Amino acid sequence: MTSRVEAAIDAAHAAGRGAFVGYLPVGFPDLQTSIDAAVTLAENGVDVIELGPPYSDPVMDGTVIQEATQAALAGGFRLPDLFTAVRAITSRVSIPVLVMTYWNPVLQYGVDRYADDLLAAGGAGLITPDITPESAPEWIAASERTGLDRVFLAAPTSTDARLDLISASSTGFVYTVSTMGITGERAQLDAAARTLVGRLRAHGARRACVGIGISNAEQVAAVLEYADGAIVGTALVRALRDGGLDGLAQTTRAIAAGTVRAGASSQPA
Repeated sequence: MTSRVEAAIDAAHAAGRGAFVGYLPVGFPDLQTSIDAAVTLAENGVDVIELGPPYSDPVMDGTVIQEATQAALAGGFRLPDLFTAVRAITSRVSIPVLVMTYWNPVLQYGVDRYADDLLAAGGAGLITPDITPESAPEWIAASERTGLDRVFLAAPTSTDARLDLISASSTGFVYTVSTMGITGERAQLDAAARTLVGRLRAHGARRACVGIGISNAEQVAAVLEYADGAIVGTALVRALRDGGLDGLAQTTRAIAAGTVRAGASSQPA
């Protein structure tokens, strides 16, 4: 059975586009504005919303996102606010909402309780950057019970055996990351991501979306030459921070322009 996230990616492909996955932190600059901001993404070209609950030790986030999540925590964000936000967003837009979360808050909340509350709020699943499939049997069981997507991460350093496991364990898509680097290393990062997507496909992954510091339409278009979707975060958070909802809408539309494909060579098998 095709999940909501998979259906959204496939619908973009059917329309001649690659999928646009847009990330924003929950609670920044405040809870209501973060809800309105997610709706703004949906109204301006994003196919899948990725919400990040603030976390006290965001070791995998860049400076812009760290500052936003720290501001949300300082503003009083608490984990139950996540489900309030998801419920409010999904009542206003039809595109799927994934939660990008570190694993410790899920454990503290209770894996089954977290899954049940996310499902009840209308959420589509979890992206879990700091837990591997073999360490996640409880979450895999909960996601199978609830039908929530489980998106695991793959890196260029992943072995063939790990890519097999990640491809078999992920639903929705595989979150494909490259080695981190500065803007000047863009060509090298693209080459690493392109190679990784090819390896994932060889290991059975049907949908792979790439997040490697993508920030404009040209970079989105380059990624969508070989991947099913492009994930954008920092550029959207910066646009919201600096320009409010209007600035976010303008930036989202500009980046979405890069999703239109000349061909359809990257459709899922």
